[in-house]
Amino acid sequence: MSVLPFIDAGVASTVGARLVPPGPALSAAEVAEVVAGLREAAEASVAPVAEVTGLGAPATGEMLVIDRPTWIRANVDMALTMLAEASGEPMPRPERLRDKVAGRANGAQLGGALALLGSRILGQYLPFLAEPHLVLVAPNVAKIERAMGVDHADFRLWVCLHEQTHRQQFARAPWLRGHLIAEVGQLLADEPGGPPKGRPRNLVDVVTTPAQKVVFERVSAAMALLEGYADDMMDRVGPDVVPTVTSIRARFDARRNRGGWTKAVNSALGMDLKLAQYRDGARFCRAVIDRVGVDGLNVVYDEPANLPSPAEIAHPATWLRRVHG
Repeated sequence: MSVLPFIDAGVASTVGARLVPPGPALSAAEVAEVVAGLREAAEASVAPVAEVTGLGAPATGEMLVIDRPTWIRANVDMALTMLAEASGEPMPRPERLRDKVAGRANGAQLGGALALLGSRILGQYLPFLAEPHLVLVAPNVAKIERAMGVDHADFRLWVCLHEQTHRQQFARAPWLRGHLIAEVGQLLADEPGGPPKGRPRNLVDVVTTPAQKVVFERVSAAMALLEGYADDMMDRVGPDVVPTVTSIRARFDARRNRGGWTKAVNSALGMDLKLAQYRDGARFCRAVIDRVGVDGLNVVYDEPANLPSPAEIAHPATWLRRVHG
């Protein structure tokens, strides 16, 4: 019997698209300007990222400007693709009515979770699709650039620099996609040890066994590296490429770190863990670059053994001793 629960992809996409807010009210001309500006920024980000990261020739593949429902559909597709590859089995096709009903319920849960995130994601590299590509979510970029009062062209390019860096990371390390999928496979293979003690704090607080906890922390360390590296490199491009990068970073971090209901929502969605990954990973990358330069840091992409452990993310000197001697 398959270890995968059936998830109705159609229900997930439909529920997510219905629940996600429509986005800011823009005229047709404003929408066209945002879309065109993001397409231009995506192309303009390729060369600077290749130069500042030193990761090799610019990555290739589609770069798409999309709306919120399209982002949800893409992430439903990516989630199911990743689960099927991680388990080594195709998504089950239920025949019994109760399994079909359960699959619709699972789809509705996935769609609802993505709807909560769908108004917050500015851009994303989707490495676990059958054909990976980069997407930029136009209504979200338009909303945030207006709320922050930043230069629109600079902000769009700045966002693209981050996602372009992720695209470049996976191009430099073609083993990375399979490595992360294998880690997810270990999480799926481990039998749950019963309900977690106490009330879960967020959507990702589902690690219930010691084995799962080890794998989850290992994946979190890898994600901290990827996110922190991209966060650092998007600023290293500098004011020659993004003239207002300093003010954009200051305003963006202030918005990212807001308290009150925003902090509560971040915690519920697990976004507080994501923010910690940006912070801790960027600190690790800066410390390593200070010692051995960007090229010295880039050896993390040579093989899985060079990825930092959770302890090494917190203490970069231990990674430097292990990898560089």
